[in-house]
Amino acid sequence: MSETVAGQNIVEEETKRRRTFAIIAHPDAGKTTLTEKLLLYGGAIQLAGAVKARKNRKAATSDWMEMEKEKGISITSAALQFEYKNHVLNLLDTPGHEDFSEDTYRTLIAADTAVMVLDAGRGVEPQTIKLFKVCRDRGIPIVTFVNKMDRPTKKMFELLDEIEKVLGITAIPMVWPIGTGVDFSGVYNRVDKKIYTYDKTPGGSQKSAFQSSGIEDTNLDTMFEDWVLKQFREEVELVEEGIAAFSLDEFLDSKITPVFFGSAVNNFGIQLFLDHFLKIAPPPLYFPLKNGDRLDPITTPFSGFVFKVQANMNKAHRDRIAFLRVCSGKFERGLNVNHGRLGKAVKLSSSFAFFGQDRNTVDEAYPGDIIGLVNPGTYSIGDILASGKVPDLKPLPVFAPEIFATLSCVETGALKSFRKGIEQLAEEGILHLFTSQTVGGGLPVIGAMGQLQFEVFRRRLQDEYSAPTNINILPYQVSSWLLEEDIPKVPQGSNLVTDSLGRAALLFDSEWEKGYFQKKNPEIRLLDYPTQDVSELNQEY
Repeated sequence: MSETVAGQNIVEEETKRRRTFAIIAHPDAGKTTLTEKLLLYGGAIQLAGAVKARKNRKAATSDWMEMEKEKGISITSAALQFEYKNHVLNLLDTPGHEDFSEDTYRTLIAADTAVMVLDAGRGVEPQTIKLFKVCRDRGIPIVTFVNKMDRPTKKMFELLDEIEKVLGITAIPMVWPIGTGVDFSGVYNRVDKKIYTYDKTPGGSQKSAFQSSGIEDTNLDTMFEDWVLKQFREEVELVEEGIAAFSLDEFLDSKITPVFFGSAVNNFGIQLFLDHFLKIAPPPLYFPLKNGDRLDPITTPFSGFVFKVQANMNKAHRDRIAFLRVCSGKFERGLNVNHGRLGKAVKLSSSFAFFGQDRNTVDEAYPGDIIGLVNPGTYSIGDILASGKVPDLKPLPVFAPEIFATLSCVETGALKSFRKGIEQLAEEGILHLFTSQTVGGGLPVIGAMGQLQFEVFRRRLQDEYSAPTNINILPYQVSSWLLEEDIPKVPQGSNLVTDSLGRAALLFDSEWEKGYFQKKNPEIRLLDYPTQDVSELNQEY
């Protein structure tokens, strides 16, 4: 056997062990709790801490920023790797607050599967719809976990119907709950035809014990209220007769979403969910290329793309980290690679895996893995690195900001730190940084998708760069980028700005104002995002 073939065999074996996934949810659906319980059952942590701040409880493992610890929310996206039953799971923890940013969307692009968490009492909520659409557009298969079954819930069949009507995807229950609210006691597994009952654990801090039995087991009559058991058996009969069985092909084609029920805070249904997930979630076998083809991860030499840049993850290090998703081949520390954007060779000598704030040196990684590279300014979001020819991966999406503000430094003595902080934090891609002669009186202008991002930006300038900052909201709500040849055509007095990469954009107070500008200036082509394909644009004009 040749060395090349042997190497490919190792890559193939390791790739098939990987499951790289993100969790999406509306705020308060229980995303961070589920994240932590998956780590608990995966053996990555021994004791789960409460999500929200309470005395004598630890902050959620994946939340490392001070604001996250204080608010009990995830603001940034963290990558967590753990092993479970001979599988390597790469969990991408996306922000779940209302004002999420582009960081959330880009993290989803690095995943092969998404786990959609729904509140059993609230069903499909607005944030869930937005995140679902990103996954659907990218062709990412979606698994659904209906959480908070131990609280008041919607009727289960109504909830399945809501998933199908609102999201346009067929919901196939893999398990069925025994009771809801205070009567929730376990689930019936449609695959092995067994009932799994659970024992609560104090505060849900440790794994929950469970027992299994058949649906007609007479011992169940002594375990549940008569009406609960009667209703459960009637519902299961309806499910088995009226709802199709799970199809792996339809799941991978994003036509169906398998549905699980449980209570993350009480550890109900977590292990059963995790065991099913390993069997149905796809390994990172193929990554989309721009031309519609797929990148073969086994035969293609090492390649990967940067989907996130983060500054000051650890105050002791004070460095910037570029998070890279491995798409193909084997990564080895010290590897010399081609940098697609810069058109030059770089050496990947400082590589890490992260678990919250903790970092460990990574000597090798395989498709699906997420590694952190120390970034001295070499890497930007969307950069593609490869040991051979740089593959033409499908580009990361760019979203136009919806709110804008100016930045000003409060203390003259902190101006140097202020400028450094703006530059480094803007590299993370959470905010758009603009300069302008006409907007904001010459002050730096930032644009974001949500108000919280401004608060995060101001707080981080204060905490990480000792640069107290004022943020003043501007009246603009819409932005459009321009082609370079159209810039001279822009009328005097327009709200013209330039982003950090030198690309021009116009700001408008409203969609109506944008439409009016377009009507008055039909020769100027307005782009929804800066990387829009000109050939596509020409088809519109």
